[in-house]
Amino acid sequence: MLIRILISVLLVSLLAVVVPSTSDGSFLYHGFHGSGLRLDGNSVIEQNGILRLTNLTKEAIGHAFFPIPFSFINSSSGNPLSFSTSFVFAIVPQYQDVSAHGLAFVISPSKEIVGAGPSQYLGLFNLTSNGNSSNHIVAVELDTVQTFDYNDINDNHVGIDINSLHSIDSAPVSFVSDSDGGLRNLSLISGEPMKLWVDYDGEAMRLDVTLSPIDVSKPRSPLLSSTANLSSVLLDKMYVGFSASTGAAAGSHYVLGWSFSLNGKAQELDVSKLPSLPNTDEVIEKEPRILTTVLPIAASVVLAVIIVYILIVLFKKKKFSEQQEDWEVEYGPHRFCYKDLHKATKGFRDENLLGAGGFGGVFKGVLPKSNVEVAVKRISEGSRQGMKEFVAEIASMGRVRHRNLVQLLGYGRHHSELLLVYDFMPNGSLDKYLFNRPEVMLNWNQRFTIIKGIAAGLRYLHEEWEQVILHRDIKASNVLLDREFNGKLGDFGLARLHNHGSNPETTHIVGTLGYLAPELARTGKATTNSDVYAFGAFLLEVACGRRPVELKTSGLELILVDWVLDLLKKRSIIEARDRRLGDEFVTEEVELVLKLGLVCSHPMPTARPGMRQIVQFLEREAELPELSEDDFQLFDSIARKINASDECTGSSMCSLSVSDTIFSGEGR
Repeated sequence: MLIRILISVLLVSLLAVVVPSTSDGSFLYHGFHGSGLRLDGNSVIEQNGILRLTNLTKEAIGHAFFPIPFSFINSSSGNPLSFSTSFVFAIVPQYQDVSAHGLAFVISPSKEIVGAGPSQYLGLFNLTSNGNSSNHIVAVELDTVQTFDYNDINDNHVGIDINSLHSIDSAPVSFVSDSDGGLRNLSLISGEPMKLWVDYDGEAMRLDVTLSPIDVSKPRSPLLSSTANLSSVLLDKMYVGFSASTGAAAGSHYVLGWSFSLNGKAQELDVSKLPSLPNTDEVIEKEPRILTTVLPIAASVVLAVIIVYILIVLFKKKKFSEQQEDWEVEYGPHRFCYKDLHKATKGFRDENLLGAGGFGGVFKGVLPKSNVEVAVKRISEGSRQGMKEFVAEIASMGRVRHRNLVQLLGYGRHHSELLLVYDFMPNGSLDKYLFNRPEVMLNWNQRFTIIKGIAAGLRYLHEEWEQVILHRDIKASNVLLDREFNGKLGDFGLARLHNHGSNPETTHIVGTLGYLAPELARTGKATTNSDVYAFGAFLLEVACGRRPVELKTSGLELILVDWVLDLLKKRSIIEARDRRLGDEFVTEEVELVLKLGLVCSHPMPTARPGMRQIVQFLEREAELPELSEDDFQLFDSIARKINASDECTGSSMCSLSVSDTIFSGEGR
């Protein structure tokens, strides 16, 4: 009898550990051993008690729900009750900086979300269920992939979702510092644990979301504070839990601890009691120690030192030897000594590397005599940019002076290495402030100033210098920013010169996909009109924050000019703006840039304005002409013929015939 009583007491105790009492509507977990969570998909509780929602499986889902439902509705009034929760989470991608999609805190009428999809659906909905009022799902998403179909603001944001992945409110991942009130940016895929609080006031119908690093107390100001009437969403019995998913890239989504309270404030988590994340540091093998030898005879030592000294002298003499060819006589005053450039860049060390491409690398340097900061473009042997392009860049830019062009200070040579020396641009290239996850966001005034500056620089190249200079590679990555974020056009390796009034002779198509004018496929000749076409693509990418050609999550390509044109037809072109600008922009200026980008992208070269006209449009000295119905039909006609080429994928011959078709009729 005594044994039976002891067994009964033991079972009751175990049950109390596995499923805590919900009589007060709250629970607190530091780790999840004995939690009794309902797991499905890839979710597991690891040996140390950490909840792992996903592993390194692609296109996978993981769910974890508290096993007992809560009553979220006030039985007397029928209004939703207040609730509060906090948890510590971490997202660890399989590969650094490669997003593995996100996770979400979920309130659901069921512990099993049947039919939900992975990837952008976050294990919450699928293509048909997304947006249905019958879902009765409230979620706070921590999303690491920007899905344009759902109007995501970026690929690192927090959003409030009600029955849909179109968030009613969202914000970039950050927290408000209590010390100065400023925003501090965070990265969801950093692999570092973070804390998140969700607080809902049932009377005020206010949902607050607050985020911080694990070692920072809850900020006084929430990241999101949104009105959310959940009366028709929450049912009497609802489950709370988590959902996560992976897509084409895999990763692990962890929850370290969780606190929840219905109609009260959730207890604070004790960070010191939380389980640790798995150690993902790679074990780096130590290099074997180099064995030293002692020479047996002192005379041999002396002889070896002498030989080494002689070899070093000969090596340095050869290393810093200079060459000169006939073409350099004209540009001799601009030539730098290789030894000075080697010293300025500390021997072209990786720590001085600013960027790299098919041509080689660009290194920061400080000239030893003048202490002037410079950028040294080092063109390696066998790169895409050979001697012809090297000479072209010196010839085109050696004597050119304009405030919106990167100044070429000179050049250097050493054996097969070619070196170009420019003014140093401390803020780097424009593209890193437009795409991916920029650390610094350019406001509209800065973007508009950059656009006008590049337009002025191109007008100078096309019309105001002694010869016509065709840049042939205008794009955001070739626009560099000085300390005040003024834009300067650089990289003239593909530039070509010809006299005013004459025609360019080149028939070799060069440039970047998305910026190439369509007539180049027929003529192969770059002109000022083809430069204007690339400038049009540049205008659209700066205003929209998108590349000219993008791959959407559905696998389809987004052609930026077609997308903006479609919005213009719908009289909603302003919707094409970069959503990260928020409401801080001048509507008239944004519309002007977008429409001018379309005009510059006109399929007919003669319909595009010159750079002098473009500057006048931007300065409001002339009225921008509207695109006509005939223009729309021409855009659409060429788009249809390009789309028809998709059936010929993989055939270069078919691709050529499509180009011929485009320019045989109305595109001529």
